[in-house]
Amino acid sequence: MPQTAKVLLASLAQLRQQQQISVHSQLILVDDGSHDQTWAVIRRLEAQNDNVFGVRFSRNFGHQNALLAGMQAADSLSDIVLTLDADLQDDPRLIPAMVACYRAGNDVVLGVRDDRQTDRWAKRWSAERFYGLLTKLGVPIVPNHADYRLLSHRALQALLQYHERNLFLRGIVPQLGFPTTRVYYHRQPRVAGHSKYTLKKMLALAQTGVLSFSNAPLRWILGTGVGLSVVSAVSLAVILGHDWWQGALSWNPLFSGLGVLSGLQLLGIGLVGAYVGQVLTEVQHRPRYVVAQNDVPNHRTVAVPATRVLQPSQKGQPF
Repeated sequence: MPQTAKVLLASLAQLRQQQQISVHSQLILVDDGSHDQTWAVIRRLEAQNDNVFGVRFSRNFGHQNALLAGMQAADSLSDIVLTLDADLQDDPRLIPAMVACYRAGNDVVLGVRDDRQTDRWAKRWSAERFYGLLTKLGVPIVPNHADYRLLSHRALQALLQYHERNLFLRGIVPQLGFPTTRVYYHRQPRVAGHSKYTLKKMLALAQTGVLSFSNAPLRWILGTGVGLSVVSAVSLAVILGHDWWQGALSWNPLFSGLGVLSGLQLLGIGLVGAYVGQVLTEVQHRPRYVVAQNDVPNHRTVAVPATRVLQPSQKGQPF
């Protein structure tokens, strides 16, 4: 965390010196209910820097909620927000380019990896399959873009109108419809520590992405059920006709077919149950997260002092 803050504060200082952002720009660090010394480190950084502030969860509420909490804390303070993970694998040297893209008229600037060579083979293979699956399901997602992005104030305001509890930000942001551009970068090795984003968490995020943005799996189950019903009826007629012709009945094929059909039925019921569980989570309207401590001031500051260039489609719209 100290190395992360040092790098990001240096980037902010550079942008201030170039008059690309306001001197009041802030660095907000979110502690997602860690059990180590993360919050103590954040408090020390707050004491040493006037523009560093922390938000602490009461427990672990997940990576997506931590990102959202940081953006909500900055909502009333700034004209733009930029999110990235504390491991600095998303190259912070790209921040000036992202701010420049915003000033050129883009409300959303996405940091996209230009390759996945730093990933292990299994991670690279699974990521490619994941993005390919979501694309086929019709989910509006940008391949190799995670959560390194810049949002204008109006884009953030639009994002905060999405109230689902099962957050999948990389699927929501492309739906906002504001002018968007991409900047590409090479992912860096971790500055320190090891990733706590386990396979279980990655699979849970993938499931959220599928269930929140596509009902295609339900249509697949319906199609499979219709197809198997037809095949089963034809097979049953053929088997009974053959056995009648031979003068003996054999139930083994029927039992085998029933086993296959039972397995597919359980699969279908499980899939429907996953959708129902997702709906239950939404209708309960429980808070996405609980903040134990929020040190971010609640007064308004200006992040970008100069007027940016607006595209023709944006002129006359509030910003």
